[in-house]
Amino acid sequence: MTTFTELGLCPPLLKALAAENYETPTPIQGQSITPLLEGRDLIGIAQTGTGKTAAFALPILQRLEADKRETPRRSCRALILSPTRELAGQIAESVRVYGKHMKLTSAVVYGGVSINNQMRALANGVDILVATPGRLLDLIGQKAFRIDCVEIFVLDEADQMLDMGFIHTIRKLVAMMSVKRQTILFSATMPQEIAELSKKFLRDPVQVAVTPVATTAERVDQKILFVDTARKPELLLRLLNDDPSINKALVFTRTKHGADRVVKRLVASGISAAAIHGNKSQNARERALFDFKSGHCRLLVATDIAARGIDIDAVSHVINFDLPNIPESYVHRIGRTARAGADGIAISFCDREERAYLRDIERTTRQKIPVMESPLGAVPEVLPALEERKPQPHRHGKPNGERHRAGRPQGQKPKGPGQPRRDERKPSEPRGERGPQNNAARPDGSGENAKRKAKRAAWFKR
Repeated sequence: MTTFTELGLCPPLLKALAAENYETPTPIQGQSITPLLEGRDLIGIAQTGTGKTAAFALPILQRLEADKRETPRRSCRALILSPTRELAGQIAESVRVYGKHMKLTSAVVYGGVSINNQMRALANGVDILVATPGRLLDLIGQKAFRIDCVEIFVLDEADQMLDMGFIHTIRKLVAMMSVKRQTILFSATMPQEIAELSKKFLRDPVQVAVTPVATTAERVDQKILFVDTARKPELLLRLLNDDPSINKALVFTRTKHGADRVVKRLVASGISAAAIHGNKSQNARERALFDFKSGHCRLLVATDIAARGIDIDAVSHVINFDLPNIPESYVHRIGRTARAGADGIAISFCDREERAYLRDIERTTRQKIPVMESPLGAVPEVLPALEERKPQPHRHGKPNGERHRAGRPQGQKPKGPGQPRRDERKPSEPRGERGPQNNAARPDGSGENAKRKAKRAAWFKR
């Protein structure tokens, strides 16, 4: 079995790892550390929770410690880009923990907080900078940071960068860097655009991959509950009240407003919960994460983007209040539980409109998710497919196909006051004055309609 010592890490790093009880490298660490220590570019395909932060942080710390030099003002030697504020903060904390026995400086910058303090932190330069793309571009624009001195560049969660629309910003940043750099790219998936990007940014990269994205964790007990959308809040409350083992759960919703609605309903029912999403201030997000990690909050309700990269220990359950429309997101979600050898449970709510999402998930993961008996009582095991649904009532309360008044054929207008019904008129009786274009009002048949008919008939006789 490979150890960190066999990977060639220096004593200060080994001492820090021992203090954190890290004895054996994970597969992604075992494959990545050696080529990165050699200065090779690298592409790593790994999901969140596989230890990829240490896979690139440890070699960076060792290389910078071995080649000490003065960092230029308003710059850094190693730059790590992260898609979200939460993930950036976690990476920066990991860098501080692993490098605590080294005399290297580090900083983290992201949006949502004052930029002035970050400018002051970067004034004299730092060895390692962790940043989100938007705030980094702001600092460069204000002449508070220069990127041309970067020796090592890490692009973390590259596929998430693509989903969040950061790719154009990253292209701008890379164009400002020196070509003489080591580039490291980590991504949970490898879409075509990221593959093309890697060909431009990296030179002869080593490629490593662990845990295909379509594979769910073996220790996660997955369940599906069929429920109408309107009853989802009621179902969530019933599960929480009936099962005390749900003591630290992540609840995923598809939208930010949906997350707020779920939290409001939970808090009103006496259950401690907090939301984390893009509309929350940085202080609110940090407070929600702290309360959840410390156990003061039982549930953390999040969207996919806000929760991407968040590493929280001892999550007992993952509850998909809304099924994701991207199958890979389901794999990422349920991977938040069953970490560090522990077991976990993933429960998903599915309504009629989400049946297609469920089929995609089961096709991608190549497994059937067992159906769980609903605590709400008699709920059909399999809801009717969309094409089998009965016609829905019209918005005015009348069923489709029966919107017209009884006794009147479809398409017939109601008769006006004093007008006879169509079936009561005599064949020769005119329908009433309609203006000069009405042929029936012209005995000589010289109306516009008659002229068009005559012209059409002449054309067909040719």
